[in-house]
Amino acid sequence: QTHKTSPYHRKAKQFRVSKTLREKPIERERESGPMEEEVGGEEYLFKVVLIGDSAVGKSNLLSRFARNEFDPNNKATIGVEFLTQELEIDGKMVKAQIWDTAGQERFRAVTSAYYRGAVGALIVYDISRKTTFESVKRWLDELTTHCETTVARMLVGNKCDLEDIRDVSVEDGKSLAEEEGLFFMETSALNATNVQTAFEMVIQEIYSNVSRKVLNSDSYKAELSVNRVNLVKNGADSRKSRMNLSCCAG
Repeated sequence: QTHKTSPYHRKAKQFRVSKTLREKPIERERESGPMEEEVGGEEYLFKVVLIGDSAVGKSNLLSRFARNEFDPNNKATIGVEFLTQELEIDGKMVKAQIWDTAGQERFRAVTSAYYRGAVGALIVYDISRKTTFESVKRWLDELTTHCETTVARMLVGNKCDLEDIRDVSVEDGKSLAEEEGLFFMETSALNATNVQTAFEMVIQEIYSNVSRKVLNSDSYKAELSVNRVNLVKNGADSRKSRMNLSCCAG
């Protein structure tokens, strides 16, 4: 696998995005993958999963990104929840279906359905609890086991507002990200530091991966359909030439 340089070692790409939050109620999903969408024109549906130990702040990261809210009394997630966010990237409608589940061992039974079809993942640890950082490789192994397609992966050190009780250094996070070929960013769901950037970088990477592969492979479109990364293409093939992501250096 080709290792990616983490955002700490290169300028992070920023993409022109007109973000329209059309929030949908949190929906419970216990058996199957993301719901199918009936759409016209060009549209992408990307499944992104949040993984990591319990109480690292996965649900609050999602809440901060989707609703710009933070609940200090947020209870542990039971089962699986997901929210769908819509973004427009370079004239293309992108829906990111972001899944959140509890990290306790007793919920591992939902693993197969949870990972099925995922093309993006945020692996989250708590910078104030080293044990959650030490679990990252196990979560990466699980991700590799259950995902059949290329997955855009970001290591997220959450709760960077807890600097006074930091238990994992920034350098340790960067080093692991380099070793595993991950993007890396520290965030705070409490004060919103880097939360939107982290999610959007993962979505950008997925979009870039899909755009490149669709441009060069008809068979990849079939693979996307099978894995529920829904790419709906209407119109002439010449439209493919306009699928380049608009980027600039951040």
